Amino acid sequence: MRLPPIIADAGHGVSLSRNDLAGKEWTIIDAHGIAIGSGVFQQDHIKLPPAPAGVFRLEIGDGEASNTTLISAPAQAFAGDFDRVWLLAVQLYSVRSERNWGIGDFSDLATLIEWAKHTGAAGIGLNPLHVLCDDRPDDCSPYSPNSRLFLNPLYIDVTKAPGFFEGFYADNEGAIAAARKSELIDYAAVAGLKMTALRAAYQAFSLRGPAEEKARFDDFRERRPLIARFASFEVLRRKYQGPWWEWPDGWNHPDDVALAALRQGEDAAEIEYYEFMQWCAHEQLTRCAALADSLKLPIGLYLDIAVGVKADGFDAWNEPHAISRHLSVGAPPDLLNTAGQNWGLAGFNSAGLELTMFAPFRDMLRASMQYAGAIRLDHVLGLNRLYLVPAGYPADRGVYVRMPLEELLAVTAIESEANRCIVIGEDLGTVPAGFREKLAKRAIWSYRVMMFERDEAGFHPLDSYPRNSLVTFNTHDLPTYLGWMNAHDIELKLGLGLDPGETTEVRALAVGMLRHTLGEMAMSDQTIYPVLDCLSCAGSRLLAVSIEDLLSVLDQPNIPGTINQHPNWRRRLPYNIEELQSSVDNKRLRDVLKDRVE
Repeated sequence: MRLPPIIADAGHGVSLSRNDLAGKEWTIIDAHGIAIGSGVFQQDHIKLPPAPAGVFRLEIGDGEASNTTLISAPAQAFAGDFDRVWLLAVQLYSVRSERNWGIGDFSDLATLIEWAKHTGAAGIGLNPLHVLCDDRPDDCSPYSPNSRLFLNPLYIDVTKAPGFFEGFYADNEGAIAAARKSELIDYAAVAGLKMTALRAAYQAFSLRGPAEEKARFDDFRERRPLIARFASFEVLRRKYQGPWWEWPDGWNHPDDVALAALRQGEDAAEIEYYEFMQWCAHEQLTRCAALADSLKLPIGLYLDIAVGVKADGFDAWNEPHAISRHLSVGAPPDLLNTAGQNWGLAGFNSAGLELTMFAPFRDMLRASMQYAGAIRLDHVLGLNRLYLVPAGYPADRGVYVRMPLEELLAVTAIESEANRCIVIGEDLGTVPAGFREKLAKRAIWSYRVMMFERDEAGFHPLDSYPRNSLVTFNTHDLPTYLGWMNAHDIELKLGLGLDPGETTEVRALAVGMLRHTLGEMAMSDQTIYPVLDCLSCAGSRLLAVSIEDLLSVLDQPNIPGTINQHPNWRRRLPYNIEELQSSVDNKRLRDVLKDRVE
C-alpha cells in the first residue's frame, strides 16, 4: 500500500507511526536525483532526519509501492515586509494608450508602474496573464487559459520585439489606428496585426539578430526546457485542429523522443517562432518587474492565477494524470448564481498530483511568482475541495471532490518563501468551517470584498478585517462602485434573463447602509473616494483600488453566466493612461490613502 505524502517542518525531523516499516531501509532523494539522507527504520519510533525546504522522494525498501513524497515546508508562507499599503487593480487588456495596438501591453504596464510610484501605490494588480489560444482570439477570458505556465503574447509591445520592422507600422497604420480607437477590443484584428508583426520580427531576428540577443534567447530556452514542449504543442494543435485526445496516436500523449524528432524536422522554425514569442513576453514582463523593484514599490506586481485550464489546452495535454479533462470546475448554486456555475475548466486531481510529487502545482506557482511580489489564487477553496460538473450535466448537478489541502498549503509555503511572494487566497463563496483558519496558519492571506462584508445590521466594522488580508470594494466579476450604487448591474442582469441575486429594494437598503457607514461625505458623492477614505482605516495590510472605480466606469468587466450576451473581457477604459494625471483626482487619491504609503 502506497504511503500518503509526509509533511515535515523544514529543518526539523518528522516522526512516523508505522510499525510495518520497521527494519526497512529508507533514502531521501532530492529533485536532482541525489540522495541527501538514508538509514533504516527502527521498531516503534520511526523518525526521518531534518531536510531543507523542498519536495523530496522518500524511497522505502526495494518496492515502488512503498515510496512516497516528503514535503519539507517552512511553517508559514512569505508574509511581506511592509505595514499597510494599497495597490491599483487593472485589467491590462482594457488599458487605452496613445501608442498601443488596441489592447493594453507591457509598455502600458510600465507606465502604470511609474504612475503607481507617483501616487504612493505599492504596486499594480493584474488579471491573469496566462497564454490563451491566439488563433481563437474571441475566446478571450483570461480565466480560461491554454496554459498557466506561459504568457499571453497579445500583451507584447510588438514595436519593442527584437527584429521588429518599423515599416510594418507604416504599412498597417490605418488598421492599427482603427483597433486603437475601437470602443471594444477587437481581438481578431489585434491578434491578426500582432501575430503578423511578431512572425516578421522572428524571421528578421533569426536571420540577422544581434549575437547578444540570440544568446539571451538560447539561454531562456535552455533554462526553461518546458518551453520546447509548449511550442511543439502549439504547432501540433494547429496541424491537427481538434482536441488533443483526438489527435493521431503518438501525439495525443506527450512523448519526449517524438517531440525531439518534431523539433528537428520541417516544423523546427515554426516551433522556434512560438518559443520566440514567449521569450519576448518574458523579457518585457521581467523588465516591468525590475522597474517596480528599482522604484522600490513594496509589492510591485500582483498577479492572478486562474483556478483551472482549458481541457484541450497545453497543461491538460502535458499533465494528463494530474489534470482531469472530463470534469469541469464550477460552483454550486448560491444567492448570486442560483443555477450554479460551470466554468468549463479542467482542474487538478488529487491522485495525479501525488503521483507527480505536486510538480505541476509547483510549476504553476513559480510561473507567476517569478515576476510578482504577490499572487492571488482564484477560488482558493479549490485547494480543499473542487466542485466538479461531469460533462453533459447542468451546473447544479455537480459534486464536491476532496483535495490534499495540507500538502498543497505546504507546497505553497515552500514556493512563497523561495520567491518572497505573498499568496492571497480568493476565499469567497461557500467557505467550509475552519478553512480560513487553516489558510491563516500557513500565512495565506484572505481576500475580503466590502460589498459582501455586511449583514442585517449593516457593514462590518473596519477592525474586523484580518490583518493579513486584501480588502477591496468589488472584483472583476462584480459591479463597479458606480454601477452598484445605481443598481445598474441588477437592471442589466434582468435584461439578460439572469437572476441578479438581489432585488432593487435590497440593493437600496445596502446602499443606505453604506451611506450610514461612510457618513455625511457620501450623501452626495458618487465617486469612490469616500469608500477609499473608509477602507484606508481597515485593519487589513493591503487595499486594492480598481481603476474602473477611479474613472467612474459604469459597467463591470465580466458578468458570470454570460458568454456572448455581454462584452465580457472586451471593455476598454474611457481614457488613455497618458491622461491619468487629469482623469483621476490624484491629489484626493493621495490624501485619502496617505496612511497607506510607505
